[in-house]
Amino acid sequence: MGARFCTELTAGALESGSLPRMTSTAKDFVRGSLNKRPFRPGGLDDSQSSERILPEGASNGEWVQELLNGGAAQAVPPSFKQGLDLGDLKAYPYAWNVYKEQSSLKCTSYEKMCLQNELSVQFDDLFKKAWEEDVTEFEGDVHLSENESVNSEAEAEKVVVPSNAADTELSALDEILSVPAEGSMSALDEIVDGGGQHKKEAWAVRGGNEGIAERFYELVPDMALDFPFELDKFQKEAIYYLEKGDSVFVAAHTSAGKTVVAEYAFALASKHCTRAVYTAPIKTISNQKYRDFCGKFDVGLLTGDISLRPEASCLIMTTEILRSMLYRGADIIRDIEWVIFDEVHYVNDVERGVVWEEVIIMLPRHINIVLLSATVPNTVEFADWIGRTKQKQIRVTGTTKRPVPLEHCLFYSGELYKICENEIFMPQGFKAAKDVFKKKNMTARNTGSHAAHTAGNGGARSHKRDNSTWGKQNKHFGSHSSGNFSGGGAGYQNNGNNLNNWGLRRSDASLWLLLVNKLSKKSLLPVVIFCFSKNRCDKSADSMAGTDLTSSSEKSEIRVFCDKAFSRLKGSDRILPQVVRVQNLLLRGIAVHHAGLLPIVKEVVEMLFCRGVIKVLFSTETFAMGVNAPARTVVFDTLRKFDGKEYRQLLPGEYTQMAGRAGRRGLDKIGTVIVMCRDEIPEERDLKHIMVGSATRLESQFRLTYIMILHLLRVEELRVEDMLKRSFAEFHAQKKLPEQQQLLMLKLAQPTKAIECIKGEPAIEEYYEMYLEAERCSNEILETVMQSSTAQQFLTPGRVVVVKSQTQSQDHLLGVVVKQPSAVIKQYIVLVLKPEISSPQIPLAGGSSQDSKTADFPHGYMLMPKSKRALEEEYCSSVTSRKGSGVVKINLPHQGSAAGVHYEVRGVDNKEFLCICNCKIKIDQVRLLEDGASVAYSKTVQQLLDTKPDGNKYPPAVHPLKDLKLKDMTLVEKYNKWTNLLQDMATNKCHGCIKLEEHIKIAREIRRHKEEVNSLKFEMSDEALQQMPDFQGRIDVLKEIGCVDADLVVQIKGRVACEMNSGEELICTECLFENQLDDLEPEEAVALMSAFVFQQKNISETSLTPKLAKAKQRLYDTAIRLGELQAKFKLQIDPQEYAQENLKFGLVEVVYEWAKGTAFADICELTDVPEGLIVRTIVRLDETCREFRSAAAIMGNSALYKKMETASNAIKRDIVFAASLYVTGV
Repeated sequence: MGARFCTELTAGALESGSLPRMTSTAKDFVRGSLNKRPFRPGGLDDSQSSERILPEGASNGEWVQELLNGGAAQAVPPSFKQGLDLGDLKAYPYAWNVYKEQSSLKCTSYEKMCLQNELSVQFDDLFKKAWEEDVTEFEGDVHLSENESVNSEAEAEKVVVPSNAADTELSALDEILSVPAEGSMSALDEIVDGGGQHKKEAWAVRGGNEGIAERFYELVPDMALDFPFELDKFQKEAIYYLEKGDSVFVAAHTSAGKTVVAEYAFALASKHCTRAVYTAPIKTISNQKYRDFCGKFDVGLLTGDISLRPEASCLIMTTEILRSMLYRGADIIRDIEWVIFDEVHYVNDVERGVVWEEVIIMLPRHINIVLLSATVPNTVEFADWIGRTKQKQIRVTGTTKRPVPLEHCLFYSGELYKICENEIFMPQGFKAAKDVFKKKNMTARNTGSHAAHTAGNGGARSHKRDNSTWGKQNKHFGSHSSGNFSGGGAGYQNNGNNLNNWGLRRSDASLWLLLVNKLSKKSLLPVVIFCFSKNRCDKSADSMAGTDLTSSSEKSEIRVFCDKAFSRLKGSDRILPQVVRVQNLLLRGIAVHHAGLLPIVKEVVEMLFCRGVIKVLFSTETFAMGVNAPARTVVFDTLRKFDGKEYRQLLPGEYTQMAGRAGRRGLDKIGTVIVMCRDEIPEERDLKHIMVGSATRLESQFRLTYIMILHLLRVEELRVEDMLKRSFAEFHAQKKLPEQQQLLMLKLAQPTKAIECIKGEPAIEEYYEMYLEAERCSNEILETVMQSSTAQQFLTPGRVVVVKSQTQSQDHLLGVVVKQPSAVIKQYIVLVLKPEISSPQIPLAGGSSQDSKTADFPHGYMLMPKSKRALEEEYCSSVTSRKGSGVVKINLPHQGSAAGVHYEVRGVDNKEFLCICNCKIKIDQVRLLEDGASVAYSKTVQQLLDTKPDGNKYPPAVHPLKDLKLKDMTLVEKYNKWTNLLQDMATNKCHGCIKLEEHIKIAREIRRHKEEVNSLKFEMSDEALQQMPDFQGRIDVLKEIGCVDADLVVQIKGRVACEMNSGEELICTECLFENQLDDLEPEEAVALMSAFVFQQKNISETSLTPKLAKAKQRLYDTAIRLGELQAKFKLQIDPQEYAQENLKFGLVEVVYEWAKGTAFADICELTDVPEGLIVRTIVRLDETCREFRSAAAIMGNSALYKKMETASNAIKRDIVFAASLYVTGV
């Protein structure tokens, strides 16, 4: 393990760039700097990006040739405007003497070729021998005989392999380090890898080898960390692979023990004197893990606002921090051996999922990866992508078994109905609940108690937030005597009648009380109740005003804990309405948990819940993701949620994540999950899908961002195309590349047929190109003609037309319009000729097959003898004068054959006409459509056949300009082009050639072959990448605003944009370069900057000072301009949406007052935004101030630097920046 890490680290360092890496200052050691190059990502070995290091003139030898021919040396580096100015210094005179070796002069070209072949064969043989010889033979036979050593010396003389002292030292170091690595691990290599054969077959290798779990303590005798409990099978497998130095993907349910694997990686890092990094998607998880690991390991914490002990061997950080370190080339990366990604299924997050992909792609090859995820269907596929991307094997292990089995129940009408157990749906339980529901509804209808039903109706539709009556108190958990209370939360809608609100609230309160009493009697507390809105949580908790669930000792414990926790706040902050209200709830064993809570309040709730003194917790779904605190029971207030765009049903993965909080390992034998049912019971198929359906697949959310592009353009060794290729979105396309390469080689190796022209040099390809172009023009002209209103006037009965064929293999069909559309039949009725059949030949009395008289008739026409014709079929040359009823009496489609040709009468849409011909025939509509007389069909078919000119399939089309009088400029141009092409074809020597048809076929094959080859080349190129158009558009935008120059060299504006991580990089950069903050005071500047980081939509209007209002409008106009610029370059961006999405001015007034020193309680009165979101915004704003400060240093703007420093100090105070209880302890 140590040997592999050291070797890969050394190789990575050598590959990190074309120039040697300088060690950074202590200040930049952890976070990195924009002056540093990133380490070369692992798996980029086959990339062509390294070719960018050398300019074309250097790589193709032009510069050297110029120098040899007496020219001047290159003095201006690529992308520089000018070279060094050496003043009066003159170039030293020099001359080149070029000699050729005598031996090479004597060799003939044939000898040279033989010599090269001989050398290459010997070189290949050396490698072949090295690969094929068995390792054990080398170990067993160390000493060489004299003859062997002489031979090897002779071979060494023939092939000189370049080497230097550094290589020798490295190989010697590898040899020393590799000895202990083969100890205990070699025994199982044979068991698991099967002699290494499996490794070459797949990058993702699923675990499950029984040998590991059975012989674990024999295979891993000296564990880096001992556990006080027996490890599960998947944990043993993962630990074994970690000991081997393999990367591991562990997929298991919540509370199954995935953290054991992370702890072992930490222990290994400590043992090997390296570092390990633990990344989590949420800051709360980072803080919790810091507290959990603090006693066991040497731990540090890095988040946006906290940096604790960055020198520690085990670092916990958010994924965004790790991405920043990778892009900025932090030297601490050298020391990292393990990176642990927790909650990997977060890669599905639309906003932040791309960060996981970026980090995985950017990790250097010496770093091993540990991935911890909930159970997902495509674990192996995701692991395979990582393996291929990093060019290292990923071991997949895990378990689908829950440590505490779950039972799922419906709560309806005061009773629990079990509907699912051990992942098996139980229809009988659902049926029992449904029967009660039907009986109750029947009783309600019979007694006519509609009003009572309305009052108790929580609704099963959407929840409407009421801002009219709750006012400010709504934000502080609401009033006990007012408010529009919706019983269904985010997925339900109230009745909209304020007069019934009190009855509604009472009904819902009694429902919660009924449930809690039921759970208490069955010993199913503590319970987490998931509601899908912050308001819903607050109102539900307030509705249980008279409920007390704690004993006196628990009350004492809660009071002492709260006093200690809140003692760090200053006096006015301790009596904030939210703090007081939460303490009152806590003392009764009830709590709420959502993003609107102050961070310190949220942590108090989490810690007390973990202690078991909180019995009922109303929470949003963030509690399931961010807090490791299982309960005895989980309750779903509803199975619908608002996801930011629409109300929808919960996904199976979301339900599983939240339901997984039920059941405490070691305390409960079974966990209970309850779904609340108010006025209706969900459908059985919906319940089945949510409870036992397949979890959401891991899918790529990769998207290009400007900051990603700028970071990659900053470094020559990395290309944006390489990042795109290696994204999970492109995985399947890239996986097919080897097959496509083989197919391309086969296509290129195929011999092409030669065209032997009897008139000299072949010109058939040129002729065929003209033929295809003429055909395309003709089709476009016909399409335009058919869409014109004039053409419709020509489609009268008797007009000869060409109808499009329904199959590609058939010719288009010649036909005649029989009837125009009517009110009854909306289509044209057309008689079309089908492909010809052989004419039936009737033997005549003379015995010959054809009488001389029949030759007088046109081809395909035969008249039956009069004696054999029916009366109504008497041949009649004139159209009947009988007036028809206009009703179509034949069944459509009507098929038959006449004159030796199949025909069909059917309805045809306007779009099905390919061409209108310039001729008409006489038809008998009445006899055709009403009588169905076969003689009428015979005559019509014969007339149609007569319209065909000699040698052509169809009559000529109506002339679009002369006949239809069309004046459209585009049509005229196309028509002229078409006629010119026909003239050029007529002058070509191939026109009229006897071999034209044969050569056209060959030309068609040659063209098809070329198109297939070009298509394959395109699919294998960078241009075929899904996001390539988006990339080109973004590059054009960056050029336009001056972040990069024409040669894609990052300018100072681009370097500033690289610093902008918390806000939209383009808007922030333009704001700085337009000096929009220069005329603002520090307090005003930081208030305006809050628009970059605030995230909530739809809040009440704020009142701003005239100066701030002007600055706000100026910034908004900048965003609109940038949005329009991006839309101009074909990016899918709406300027208004872009501005509104990235600039939210809802907290400008609040932040302005806070920066001026106003107390927190007072600024809360200025807005209806919850306190927790205010704190979160101000904390992120401090990070933005640091970024703007760094940008000011790059720009050389000292005034802005000082302003940002002052602004940061102004907002950094009191409850907003109270230290986390997880970090400092209570």
